[in-house]
Formats: sequence, C-alpha cells, structure tokens
Amino acid sequence: MRAMLLLLLLSLVPPRAQAQEAVHGGPVRALAVAPDGTLASAGFDQSMILWDAAGGRARAVVRWHAGAVNALAALPGGMVASAGEDGRIALWPPRPGAQPLRVLEGHEGPIVALAAAGPRLASAAWDGTARVWDLGGLQPPRVLEGHQGNVNAVAFGQDGIVVTTGFDGTLRAWPEGEPPRTLAEFGLPQNTLAVLPGGTIAVGGVDGVVRLIAPEGGVRELQAGPRPIVALAASPDGAVLAAGSIGGSVALWEVASGRLRHRLEGPGLPVWSVAFAPDGRTLWTGGADRRVRRWDAATGRPLGPLGGPPGGEAEAAPVAGLDAHGARVFRACSACHALTPEGGNMAGPHLHGLFGRRMGSVPGYEYSERLARGDITWTRETVADLFTRGPDEVTPGTKMPIQTVGNAEDLAALLRFLESATR
Repeated sequence: MRAMLLLLLLSLVPPRAQAQEAVHGGPVRALAVAPDGTLASAGFDQSMILWDAAGGRARAVVRWHAGAVNALAALPGGMVASAGEDGRIALWPPRPGAQPLRVLEGHEGPIVALAAAGPRLASAAWDGTARVWDLGGLQPPRVLEGHQGNVNAVAFGQDGIVVTTGFDGTLRAWPEGEPPRTLAEFGLPQNTLAVLPGGTIAVGGVDGVVRLIAPEGGVRELQAGPRPIVALAASPDGAVLAAGSIGGSVALWEVASGRLRHRLEGPGLPVWSVAFAPDGRTLWTGGADRRVRRWDAATGRPLGPLGGPPGGEAEAAPVAGLDAHGARVFRACSACHALTPEGGNMAGPHLHGLFGRRMGSVPGYEYSERLARGDITWTRETVADLFTRGPDEVTPGTKMPIQTVGNAEDLAALLRFLESATR
C-alpha cells in the first residue's frame, strides 16, 4: 500500500507533470552523473529516477529490479547501468522503457557498487566477488575472488586497473593477467572508495576515517567523525573529496592540505550517496530522507532538493472535490502510481478502482509473486492496515517499498483522498 500511495499522486496530473513531481519512496542509495550532467538516482524503493538536473524535475521513473537498487553507473552514449539486491545488472538507454536493453547475471548476492570505464563495467557484491564485464563483446565476465566476506566497493584506478575494498578491511588491485595485489590492510571493514586523478585512492571505513592511499603507498588519514563513512566522491579535478556518513552529515575536504572545508549538515539521517556535477560546482547527495539534494560545493550552501521547490517539500496543487491534506500525504506515492487508467502502469500499477479491487489484478502490470496471489481485497480497512503495519508485514515478499503512515490524521486524510481520487 505504501507503493500505492505513490501511484495516486501521479495520476492527479498529466503524465509529464507526474514525472516532474517524482520523489523516491525510500532512502536514496545511489547516484550517478553523466558527463553531460544528466543525473540518475536509485534507492530502497526499488526505483531509478532520471533527472533533468538543471530544471530540478524528473524525466523518467523506472521500477524493474526485484529489491532495493543499490548502485548506478553512467555509461557511454547516455546509457545507465543499475544493480541491486536481486543480484542483476540492468543496462538502460537514455530514454528508458519498462524493460532494460540488456541484463547481466552471475552474482549470487546483492550488488552494492558499480564502476564504468569505457566499454567495461565493474560490479561488487555481497557474494564475496567483484566482476568485470565487457559491454562491447560477448566474453564472459572476469570474476575477481579473494576477499574474505562482502565486497563493498569497486572502482577503476590508474591504467584501468580494478580496485576493490570490503568487509575484510583490505584494499586490493586486480591487474589483468597478473595475480591480485593487496595495497593496504586496515583491520576494520571498509564501505566505500573513490579514485582521484593522479591515482590516489580514498577509502572510507566503519571507524569514520577516510584514508588516502598514494600511488607510492603512503597513507594519510582524514577524521570525518565518529560514524561510519558510507559514500565518497571526488571532484572532477581531484581537489575536493566529499564523504557521507551514517550520521547524516557530509564532510568536504581539501585533498592537498587535508583541511576540512565544509561540513554539510542534512536532516540528521544517513547519507548513502554523494556525487559531483561535471563542473565540480554542485554536489548531489542522497539519503534516508528520500530526497536528492544539491549543494554549492564552494560555499557549502544548500540549493534545495530535486522534485520540489528549493528549501522544502513541494506542495500538492489543490484539486476540486479532493481532500487537500490527503493529496499532500499521497505525494510520497506519486513517483510510482497513477490515479487513472490513462496515467497507465508506472513503477506500480495505476490505482483507478482501488477500493473493492482484488490485490494483483490490474491488467498489464507484472506483479511480484506475493501480490499476484490476489488474496486481499482492497477496502478502507485493508488499505489502512497496509499503511499502518507496512507491506513487509502485510504482504511479506512483496516488491513494494517499505513505507508507513504513522500519523492517524494523515492516514485518515489519505484514505479520504484515495476514496475520491480512484473512483
């Protein structure tokens, strides 16, 4: 039902406007920026959103993966790769449809990181391996084995050599045709890495320390804070490093001097992803507040979230005969659901005729196995139960994002809105 919330808001407006008002239905887990500035975000709501970054509005919302989307990579020609909890990598064209152009399979656990370099794509997964895929040919992937436990991050380093880090606390390089090399051992799990121009590798760990490993092997430490570092990004010129933490802040460091330039204080929630714009002037962040936020990288000033006006959430436009309070609550659902048949099936099915409808019965929508059983009829009571306990409790095994409405007045307003808007 949480996913249904998103569907309803979208169908109140024409399809183009629906895309403009898109927001994620769960934490934003990954960001990727193409050389032309195109921005992609993905998250725990199983969706990927492509943004018109200059206009601050979404171009497309895609929901294909069977689970959280943990990783993105910008590919040549405007394509985007996405990967996640289902262990699959999907390759999308610049204007994505309902299905990817190609699917890469082979990992036996969730994929948590992607990196691209020309026709090569690297993936890191919790099956203990990383893989290197040749996107231009039909060769099987190169499987990189040796880490003890989850591989949490992957990147292309100097001369195109793949580097990885993970739960075992090691940083490893994988030259093609040669044995792997252990570049450093930290003794604590490492969550993320970034390669700077010149070959320095930045690694972020569970101890809140960012370590800079120079090509000759020297190590410098930047103390970002007491909370684990889960996201790193370097500016295009390598002069500034951004580090996002579980604590909800982002530290901007001057790499040469090691000086802390700014600490961006967000909503006090985990910041799962950071990325610089191609010109280095804008920093994008994504986290548990479900928003993609933009910052002035030079001053640290917030520039507002995407999908809404700067400085706050977008307000729903009033619609005659519909509950305005409920429409605002429904905004969280609008990235995935349309309210009318004309709006079509999006990341989730349209919500027209919701009340009295059997679960899993909208024609043309590919439901998860759990919802396809159709053993629940949507009524005011069952919808309320879904949003109170959550899809993971009411329909365990569903692909719906985990999202609840904890405020009784918000829930009542949402139900009033749905009863009117879905007739």
